[in-house]
Amino acid sequence: MESNSIRMIQLAHTGENARVIAADEIQIGAGASADEQSRHEFAVSAIKEMLARGNFRGRSVVSSLSNSSLKIKSLRLDTSDADQIEQLITNDIAAQFGLDSDNDEIRYIIAGSVYHADEIKNEIIFLGADKESISQHIALLEEAGLKPLAIDAAPCALFRCFSSSLRRQEDQQLVSVFIEVGSLFTTVIISRGQQIAFVKQIPIGGRKLNEQVASKLDVDYDEAVVLRSKLRNTDTGTIETTTRQAIVDAMSFVIEELAREISLCFKYYAVTFRGNRPSEAVFAGTEAYESVLLEELKKHLDIEVKLAQPFRGFELAGTEFAAEQNASFCEWAVAVGLGVRGWDSPDNGSEKHERN
Repeated sequence: MESNSIRMIQLAHTGENARVIAADEIQIGAGASADEQSRHEFAVSAIKEMLARGNFRGRSVVSSLSNSSLKIKSLRLDTSDADQIEQLITNDIAAQFGLDSDNDEIRYIIAGSVYHADEIKNEIIFLGADKESISQHIALLEEAGLKPLAIDAAPCALFRCFSSSLRRQEDQQLVSVFIEVGSLFTTVIISRGQQIAFVKQIPIGGRKLNEQVASKLDVDYDEAVVLRSKLRNTDTGTIETTTRQAIVDAMSFVIEELAREISLCFKYYAVTFRGNRPSEAVFAGTEAYESVLLEELKKHLDIEVKLAQPFRGFELAGTEFAAEQNASFCEWAVAVGLGVRGWDSPDNGSEKHERN
């Protein structure tokens, strides 16, 4: 569930054949996001509506928390002892985020050994969420008539969507970059083969772009959304050259800021793992359709960019996706990653540690 939409998908596979059984999406209007209670009520109603009108089978669900509920940080520890890592993560480090290991949910991924000066240290990716956020999320799902099987971290689901394409032996040292540009956050994942090496959530997304356009063009937020939609989709209406340039100029500051943050992610990875700088990034998320955004990022980052294709290899017959075979559907990457959870074991090829 993004801050501006709710997506549901059901997938199935038999051997090497995978298909989409059902999928649906409802946009969250500005009024529904006014406060937490309104958002909760809207989400429950939207899920019930999608269940009623769709072909979803059963009510068991794998879901993800909102990015704003998740705490993520890369850490460098002196020890490689499993017990010592567990103690450091669940006590000292969790407390730095205001989390209590006895009540809140703590996870971590061992990214690998790294050199720090002349010493070898352990790179750890910390993931945590407070009990209240998780309880509220479960309550929402149950109120909508669903039975939660698992709650996943959206970055893990995003990587899972693409990790199956990195199974070849020659891909095991391949450095891959997956970037999801959503409404509130941009999530950057860097991997080596099927191993997650770096994750960061950057608090820049579509909302900030909309706010900048609204401010610079002196229009309200909803009108800024419409203008950016026209910029992306010529079918929604013509846009004057001067207006187009004004929108691009208004977004440039935010795009440059986002490019700097992504560049810092690349630099951190290169210094930490002494690996090659990635030459290509795969973009997902609703905002990835913004061609101006991608072209500017390509120029600032000096990297090739392409849109994610989360349904590659899936049979789409009988779904609305089938009529748009040439479309990317990159906004569905996290949903697909949630849908394929459990298809492969171990999960993502990463050493992910969970606590009961």
